[in-house]
Amino acid sequence: MNRRKKINQLLKAHAKKASAKLAPKSKTKYISKADRLKLAAEATQDVDVSAES
Repeated sequence: MNRRKKINQLLKAHAKKASAKLAPKSKTKYISKADRLKLAAEATQDVDVSAES
């Protein structure tokens, strides 16, 4: 009984990990502070260029 229970626990754990890997990720990718500042600077630059036209 104990051996069967342990094997079933292992199989369930492996199945759970596999399904978790396939599940869609709800968390967004991390963007560093420097990259965020760079993107913000580019966005303001684009707005300035389009405003001048």
